[in-house]
Amino acid sequence: MAVRRAIFLSAAGFCLTPWCSPPIALALGIVLALIGLTAFEAEAKKYSKLLIQLCVVVLGLRMDLGTVLHTAKDGLLFAAVTIVGTLALGFAAGKALKLGREITLLISSGTAICGGSAIAAVGSAINASGASMAVATGTVFLLNAVALWLFPVVGQALHLSQTQFGTWAGVAIHDLSSVVGAATAYSKGYDPAAHDNIPSALDTANVVKLSRVLWILPITVFAAWITRRAEQQDDQEINKPSNTTRAKRASAPVPWFIGLFLVTSAVRSIVPALAAWEPQIKLFAGAGFALALFLIGSGLSRKAIALVGWRAMMLGVLLWVCISITALVVVRSVIA
Repeated sequence: MAVRRAIFLSAAGFCLTPWCSPPIALALGIVLALIGLTAFEAEAKKYSKLLIQLCVVVLGLRMDLGTVLHTAKDGLLFAAVTIVGTLALGFAAGKALKLGREITLLISSGTAICGGSAIAAVGSAINASGASMAVATGTVFLLNAVALWLFPVVGQALHLSQTQFGTWAGVAIHDLSSVVGAATAYSKGYDPAAHDNIPSALDTANVVKLSRVLWILPITVFAAWITRRAEQQDDQEINKPSNTTRAKRASAPVPWFIGLFLVTSAVRSIVPALAAWEPQIKLFAGAGFALALFLIGSGLSRKAIALVGWRAMMLGVLLWVCISITALVVVRSVIA
């Protein structure tokens, strides 16, 4: 146990160095998980989420509030259309693949909004089973890992601008951690001051993804409503009493860290001198995201991979490919 903890802590420390990129950190965590050298499993799951949220708040110090609101406003309609479209396609594909209502809703929500966070929120609201949660989370996790490595390569091959790539990644990659990881890799060496203060792919992707995270609230309420309605129909079909007692659903979680991100962005607007600290802010946030990805990767297990059947993976891949291609075509057509 002591040796395993020492190896795990050494790997985590390496993720905080400038030599470790987000993709390497994620891969390192996955490797340790698959060979059984992980430690502090409960703490890793808990603190990876908090670390991501902290780093997002810190990134607010890199963009003034006006730029943030302008970027978010421009992507509002795009977010609404892609989220609704992904959910509609998910329901249709899930029915065709003969997947259960629960797992279809979880994977569709995770793809449409923000991966594991959306799955956790929707799952708690509809009282999803542990098996369904594990399958949906495993599906999204595997696709996240692929996107983290694939998107920067595709972006470079297509010569996407920083704004184009940031918008594409923010829409098409599931989890915030992988969005920031891919955008960090793509914006490496980019200096906004040398390009008429055009935000980097990292800053653009962060704002675009946060604007989508806000949709957790209405989607969670919608998921609880349609699930309750479907249960009532099922009760009527099998002649159950209408007053059947069901477990109480959790309320929709509130992503408070987005509000804190806006606060730090407002501080940047009020104190322009913070621009001089941008390299240090980016370095701190980058190291934090790398460590968070390492912790997330260390949470993968062979059991979780085995639970992901071909139907669930097919649904996840179909939705992800559709939203990725659609977003890429729109981004290249609309954004210079």
